[in-house]
This record gives sequence, structure tokens and C-alpha cells, in this order.
Amino acid sequence: MIYSIIIGLLIGIVAKLLMPGRDPGGFIITTIIGIVGSVVASYLGQILGLYANGEPAGFIMSVVGAMLLLFGYRLLRPSTA
Repeated sequence: MIYSIIIGLLIGIVAKLLMPGRDPGGFIITTIIGIVGSVVASYLGQILGLYANGEPAGFIMSVVGAMLLLFGYRLLRPSTA
């Protein structure tokens, strides 16, 4: 569980770097969204049989999941600045 959170944190940071711009929630909210997106995308890919645990595709799918969740958050909570 702690391993997933640490990896999710790293993936959240990568997603933030790949999606520059102002986020309505700041770094902490962006990181939490990255962790959630990473965990959901990782487990969903494993359940669907797209890859096994620990494969590089899991990391890529986790980044994509975090980016999608971050994009959705930006649509729902537009930045005021």
C-alpha cells in the first residue's frame, strides 16, 4: 500500500509536468489526483488483463490515468487566475 502511494506520488508529479498550467487546487490536490488516477488506471489495466503487475505498460497507463483525472478536475474546477 505504501509502495503504491509513493509510486502514485511520482506518477502524479510526472502527470503534472506533462500537463503544464495552473491548477485550481495547487500542488497537493494535483498530487492526490495523480495518486488516485494512478491507482485506478493501474488496477483497471491489470483487471482487464492488459499487463501484469510491475510491467512498464503499467507505469505508462498510470500516467495516462492521472492525466485524464487531472484534465477532468480542471474542467470541473476552472482556475480563477
